[in-house]
Amino acid sequence: MKTLGHVMTATDLSGPSRFALERAMRIAASHGAGCTAVHVVSAGALDELRHLFGEGGGPVQALVLEQARERLARMVGAPAAGVPGVGQRVAVGRVVDELVAQAASLGAELVVLGARGEGFLRHLVLGTTAERLLRKLERPVLVVRQMPYDGYRRVLVAVDFSAASAEALRLASVVAPSAERVLVHAYDLPFEGKLHFAGVDDAAIHAYRRRAEREALDRLEAFAREAGLEAGDTRLLVGRGDPSRVVIERQQDEGCDLIVVGKRGKGLVEELLLGSVTKHVLAECTTDVLVAVPPASPPA
Repeated sequence: MKTLGHVMTATDLSGPSRFALERAMRIAASHGAGCTAVHVVSAGALDELRHLFGEGGGPVQALVLEQARERLARMVGAPAAGVPGVGQRVAVGRVVDELVAQAASLGAELVVLGARGEGFLRHLVLGTTAERLLRKLERPVLVVRQMPYDGYRRVLVAVDFSAASAEALRLASVVAPSAERVLVHAYDLPFEGKLHFAGVDDAAIHAYRRRAEREALDRLEAFAREAGLEAGDTRLLVGRGDPSRVVIERQQDEGCDLIVVGKRGKGLVEELLLGSVTKHVLAECTTDVLVAVPPASPPA
């Protein structure tokens, strides 16, 4: 199993963002990886201070940065037994761009964010900033909603049969190696609503539904075999209809404490990242969400 080399967590220094820090430290410790907590002070906010205080703006800016460093140090605290020390960085810039730059500088193989916070992280998950960050970060992102008391127990992997889905499954085994796996695929029935109007009888429509469900499950079983999963080792579930609804319902039904989706896939995965489905899942689900990034395609 591939291990992680470095985990970065972004924090706005709020209480809820402590969940992300705790999870990042646990994951890093389990891999013997480095861990760095990064806080970004908005350059725009500092410019506003300079404007308001005039010549006195310099000392005020310095005080703001020093207070941020002190708060970050208190949040990280002394390393616990068995947990490596956590690096600390306070940066200044445009939040999204600076987080991307810091992740690249650290060589982070996983970026961990809190789902609730004060300031930028509050909008990071539920607003357009999240989409910008997910588009720009070419590395996995874990959005944490729960206080981590232990490792993940059961992980749901959303599958659309793309390379992104394969990477999502691989990453699930890295971040949650001992968790039970639940693979979920959402399928659609083209023209189902028009069949009644076309005079197709209920028996034929029912047979159409059963065949579509069977074909979806066959594809999911083939996907699991190609990934090297043994029969009975993983639950395979399919659902008809809106992907976000299927994912959320299956997560709740199965008691999964982590949802894993792939970035830049097709269908389900693409919508989860870039459309209203993203906001729906993040707003409605009660669990952590991990976004995987497929390997870059080799140059032609």
